[in-house]
Order: sequence, then C-alpha cells, then structure tokens
Amino acid sequence: MEKALVERLEVAVARLEALSAGSQLSIEADEQQPVDPAVKAFDELRERSLGRLSAAGEKIGGKVLEATKILEEAFSVQRDLLVKVKQSKKPDTPGLIEFLKPLNEVIGKANALTEGRRSEVFNHLKSAADSLTALAWIAYSGKDCGMSLPIAHVEESWQMAEFYNNKILVEYRNKDANHVEWAKSLKELYLPSLRDFVKSFYPLGPEWGAAGKALASGSISASAAKPIQTNDPPPPPPPPSGPLFSSEAAPSQPKGGMSAVFQEISSTKSVTAGLRKVTDDMKSKNRSDRGGVVTSSEKELRTSPLSFSKTGPPRLELQMGRKWAVENQIGKRNLVVDDCDTKQSVYVYGCRDSVLHVKGKVNNITVDKCTKMGIVFTDVVAACEVVNCSGVEVQCQGSAPTISVDNSAGCQLYLGKEALGASITTAKSSEVNVMVPGASSEDDWVEHSLPQQFVHAFKDGQFTTSPVSHSGG
Repeated sequence: MEKALVERLEVAVARLEALSAGSQLSIEADEQQPVDPAVKAFDELRERSLGRLSAAGEKIGGKVLEATKILEEAFSVQRDLLVKVKQSKKPDTPGLIEFLKPLNEVIGKANALTEGRRSEVFNHLKSAADSLTALAWIAYSGKDCGMSLPIAHVEESWQMAEFYNNKILVEYRNKDANHVEWAKSLKELYLPSLRDFVKSFYPLGPEWGAAGKALASGSISASAAKPIQTNDPPPPPPPPSGPLFSSEAAPSQPKGGMSAVFQEISSTKSVTAGLRKVTDDMKSKNRSDRGGVVTSSEKELRTSPLSFSKTGPPRLELQMGRKWAVENQIGKRNLVVDDCDTKQSVYVYGCRDSVLHVKGKVNNITVDKCTKMGIVFTDVVAACEVVNCSGVEVQCQGSAPTISVDNSAGCQLYLGKEALGASITTAKSSEVNVMVPGASSEDDWVEHSLPQQFVHAFKDGQFTTSPVSHSGG
C-alpha cells in the first residue's frame, strides 16, 4: 500500500517537472523571436523624439504636462496597434472601427482638454490635440477609403497643429525657453520623425497579416499600454467630446463603405453638419445688400468694430463649381476646404473665432469682415486679401504672389520659405506683423512689423513718402 502511494507521488512529480521544462522552453522560444523592425524603429522614435518632448513637459508642468502624457499614451497605443496589425487579417468596417477604438479614446482625451474656459496654455493644448490626428495614418486602407496616403496624412495633420504651435514660439521666444523647447520638440516628433517612420515602413498603409486571426467587433481592448517615462498615471480626463472614427456615417456624407469610417479625419464633426439649406434669396448674387452702392451702414463697418448679422445662416459650400463660400461661421475651429483647384476662389465672410484650413492650390482667397479668424492655406495663384477685418492671422505654407491687407487692424502674417517673395500691400491698416522663418530650421521665427505711419515731404516739385521708424528713437 505504501509502496503504491510512493510510486504515484513519483509519477506526479515527474509530470510537474515535465510541464515546468516545457514552459521554460516556451518562454525561451518567445524570447528568441525576432522583433519586428518597424516596431523597433517606432520604439526608437518614442525614446528619442517623444522623450525630448516629455522632458520639456516635465519642466513646464500643469496642463502642458497633462497634454504631454496624453501624447505619450497615444504613441503607446499606436505601438500596440502596430503589433496587432501583423497578427491580424485585414478587418471589415466594423472590425476596423473596433481596432481603432483605443486610439480614438486617447484623441478624445486630448480634445477634451481644449474645451471649456480657455487657459493661458490653450495653444499648447490645441497643438497637442490637433497633432494627434496624424496617428490616424494607420487607418489607411486604399485610395477609396477617404484618406490621403499615410505620408501626406501626417503632413496635413501637422499643418493644422502648426498654426497653434507657431503661436507658442512667438509668445515665449523671449520669455521661457522651456515652452519654446516644447513647441520645437512637438514639431520634431511629427516632422520629420513620424513622417520618416511612415515613409520607411508604411508608405502605402499598414500591412495586415495574411495568416493572422480575424478581428471581430469587441476583440480589441480599449486600455492603453503604460506610457514611457511616466512615474505616475495621468489624471483622469473629462469624457471625450466626440469620436474621431464613428460607425455611423454623417447624414450629408455622399459616400458609403469605408468613407463613413474616415469622414472628417482632422475634426470631430462634419464641417457642414446642421447647416440650413441655402435658398436663392440667400445667395450672394441675389442679396440686396451686396450691390454696388455703398450704404451708410457699410461705411460704419469700415470705421467701427465689426458687427455680425444674427440672422445670416452659416455656410460652407462650393457655389457654381467656382467659388467656396465660408460665411457666418462662429466658434468653428476645424473648418476645412479641400478638393479644390486653381480655377476656384475662396471667399470668407462674417466669421468669428474660427479657423479655416484651405487644402490645395486655389486662385485667390478673400477674407472679408471677420474677427479673430485664422486662415491656413498652401498656395494661391493670384492673391490672398484681408479686408475690413480685426485680429486675423494668416499662414501661407506654400507660395502667394500677393498678400493685401486693407482697412484692417491686428493682422498677423506667417510666411513659409516659399512665400518670402510675396508682395505685401497694406492700406488703412494698423498692427500688421509678418513672421518669417529663421536662418535655419533650428532658429526661431522672426517678427517684422510693417509701418503704419508715413512722412510726406515736398521736394524737387513732388512729394516723397517714407515710413516712420518703429524703433522708438
């Protein structure tokens, strides 16, 4: 009896030893599996570029640090998605929506930081939130999916964030080097780091595993991996303002299928959602107040603070295939005009506290009777005109032969290197400043104020005009 019991114990011990040995072999085999070169390169990107950003965020603290930690979390989520791409088959639309859910949730956290009462670091929060849409390159699934190619998507997403990032550089260049370092490192994180990574490994989008497992709805965990260089978990953010990717197509979306997933990648809502239908009497050509006779009320508009019609409907539409009308948009910071060409013009009228991004090359852009309005555009064939405006900021990322500012106050122009040859004309305007790039990519932008006072002297039978010095001497 005792002998039989001992034999049974020996058999059980032998089985346990065998199981233990098998587990150890499995662990060693897993450790010997080669690391995906793309994932390894992404880890290096996070350690290098994101590490630099995190160091600057730690020095600033507060809301900026909170936004920085959300950026860390988003890049950590992207790494998880890169690993899952190799392990999974290409999903259908519901599967892709669920796959992107973790990234969508983190972007929602960043957007939530920009809502409510504006803080003194609003530009930091907005730069971080807008930049995160660049990580949506991983959603690209082909030319008919409604997105630009991954490389172009990263660049276009950064263009929206750069509008606010440049404001940080201007505001803090002589005040706080930590804020300047944060803004510079944020740009370096995307351009060139993320762009070059995508260009090297995923120029045509993610490469799904042909022999991988199928992604089913609800199969992807929404929890993000622990961000790098984080001692404490980030504070719980408020609920997200809206999803970046949605399973429901907007009512105005003309395309179905994948386009419903990728609608408005760079914003949380369709720019034309909820707009009233434009009737014939609302069109500019039929409006009685757009005639050639200047009325007394129009004269007052030119010499007094801007007033906005409370009855004018918001509008963002292409009229007759030739003119983009952006009118009466209030508090809309994600307005986009795309799919445009050199035969079309853009007319922005009566907008306030909004930001418009014109993607592509157009014939001309006119900004009329707007206040606290931001315009970001690439190229214009003829000119960009600012008329009867207050507190307008214009950023040219490509080329513009002519930029004119007429009867406006507080106009800030940002000119890229390709736009430095532009002819700038001002009339009856004050506080017009022009920002140009430094000598190298590492240098700060340089601000130049354009003269608003002139001296006229009669000499040799004619008047000569020269600007009044702004040196204060």
